[in-house]
Amino acid sequence: MLGALIASLDDPAVASGLVAALDDPSLAARVAAAAAASGRAPAEIVAATVRGFLDTASDDHWVQLVGIMNRAADPGLATLRAILSKALPEAGAWALRTGVGQAHGAHAP
Repeated sequence: MLGALIASLDDPAVASGLVAALDDPSLAARVAAAAAASGRAPAEIVAATVRGFLDTASDDHWVQLVGIMNRAADPGLATLRAILSKALPEAGAWALRTGVGQAHGAHAP
């Protein structure tokens, strides 16, 4: 099931739909901030973030994901939420690092 979800991320409509299905405005803002900072589409950010996380996840991360999937009504969405929440910085952190979303003339530390 997780493999099918990951494979479906190649379709931008699916990746965008999954973020919308999470119904988490804060997480959607983090995806949008990462997309703006990198100059890539939000769907590309979702796919790359999920794949990158899974490629580099430690044993502890995998155990945590299995636990999340076992407790969730929708294991795929729960896994996606957990990965994006862990891997993407808070939206404000992107602004501080990149200047994206800051007022003109403001300087990032």
